[in-house]
Amino acid sequence: MSNLTIAVAIAGGLVLAALIAYNTWTLRRNAPRQPEGDGPHSGLAPLDGAQGGPDDPVLHADPNDVHSADRHEPLFDPDLPPPTGQPGAAALLGSRRGGLDPLIDVIAPVALEGLVSGAAVLAATPATRRAGSKPIAVEGLRDGAAEWEPPVASARYRALQIGVQLANRTGALNEIEYSEFVVKAQAFADALNGAPEFPEMLDEVARARELDQFASAHDAQLAFVLRARHAAWSPGYVQQNAARLGFVPGMLPGRMVLPNTDAGAPPVLGLVFDTQAALADDPAQSAIRELMLSLDVPQVDRALEPFARMREIAEALAREMDGVVTDSDGQPLRTETLDAIGQDLEQLYDTLDGRELSAGSALARRLFS
Repeated sequence: MSNLTIAVAIAGGLVLAALIAYNTWTLRRNAPRQPEGDGPHSGLAPLDGAQGGPDDPVLHADPNDVHSADRHEPLFDPDLPPPTGQPGAAALLGSRRGGLDPLIDVIAPVALEGLVSGAAVLAATPATRRAGSKPIAVEGLRDGAAEWEPPVASARYRALQIGVQLANRTGALNEIEYSEFVVKAQAFADALNGAPEFPEMLDEVARARELDQFASAHDAQLAFVLRARHAAWSPGYVQQNAARLGFVPGMLPGRMVLPNTDAGAPPVLGLVFDTQAALADDPAQSAIRELMLSLDVPQVDRALEPFARMREIAEALAREMDGVVTDSDGQPLRTETLDAIGQDLEQLYDTLDGRELSAGSALARRLFS
């Protein structure tokens, strides 16, 4: 074998080895990132210690990718589903609902001939406590008490009232729903030998439309999208990084929530990623390239500073997961844009406070649901 042949063979081997090494490196580089095995708090500083660059124009984005002349808003998205994935959401809904209030309810007093037992009231309560899409509630005035309460079997009541909500995120109470409420309320009262007094339908429907118009104009559901800049993420990697910032698994696969400090209250923030990736036979091989961080503004008390926490968490996740925070169109969110949104939210909070529908209150949670 000549020296030339040997040299060509060696060169070919080196090229083949280089190609194999390059392909191996490429596969490893593009493989979904996996969670670390050193415990849930390894590798990520606490949120309070997270410091973003003060001169960065966007949250962990390449300034060369941003057109400075463009302004891109995060989502004030009326179609974004409200966070409902916190543990026990269905069970907690009734407990966090406020009592009937003339501000957002049609209330029909029920005059009674005498005291009635709570057991009888519960037995007479409509089996389906809705009129169309609007919830119906019953309250009683316990003998010797001065406050209305949901009926309990062991109590005795000297007065009752039944009400239906004027509006929620499905729209205003309409004539058909009001008529359905009247039928159910009348049957409830008849079962207890009571006499209900109904407000004028047209007046209440008009009031419902006015409330719905206000609610529609002052509803806000924000969403940031965190997109992977290079390597994709595995579900375990996303869950590990989110857990370090206080998130816990939600009721649905691919959903996590930041719990509220108020027991029974909706979560402060929601985090959603691909459900199919979370349900895959081998989640470690599932590739996630984006996740959504959401805030249902009227559902969370402003004292918790949810928007500020949302920004901090988005920045921390972007920094640690090598991602970029964008709007729904994929445009990186600039710091000045987020500052402007924060100012708009303060005005929104003030307006809700002025209508006695403060964000996070029982009435606001019912109206914006």
